Amino acid sequence: MNCPFCEGETRVTNKRDAKGEVKRRRECLSCKKRFTTYESFKSPALTVLKKDGNKEKFEADKIREGIKQACLKRPSCISNVDSIVARIQAKLQASGKKIIPSAIIGALILRELKKIDHIGYVRFASVYHEFEDPKDFHEELERLG
Repeated sequence: MNCPFCEGETRVTNKRDAKGEVKRRRECLSCKKRFTTYESFKSPALTVLKKDGNKEKFEADKIREGIKQACLKRPSCISNVDSIVARIQAKLQASGKKIIPSAIIGALILRELKKIDHIGYVRFASVYHEFEDPKDFHEELERLG
């Protein structure tokens, strides 16, 4: 890295890892000035392929809000929203795919909710699967066991 003051060559005098980033203290070999740089990992941008074929930027907040709605007044469920979102986001990043169908995201949400809160699961499923009849609720409850 070149010095921001004189464009000379620099050396690293100290390196620390802190909260997902690397902090480096540097010194210019020419002018002897010191400065700090920060390096952080930037996750590749994900795109969501919607049911209608449109594409939009992935937003974890949309997942968070959908789960919050499903978990409304369900303390055991609502307290886990952030961890659910983090796990889903990690799985999507680990898949290596840049374009993720919304159906995969919905299925991941359902899988997570099923482990934590059956009421939240059924609420989310009713919107995700577009239930139109009370019979649809009954069938989902039968599958839930």
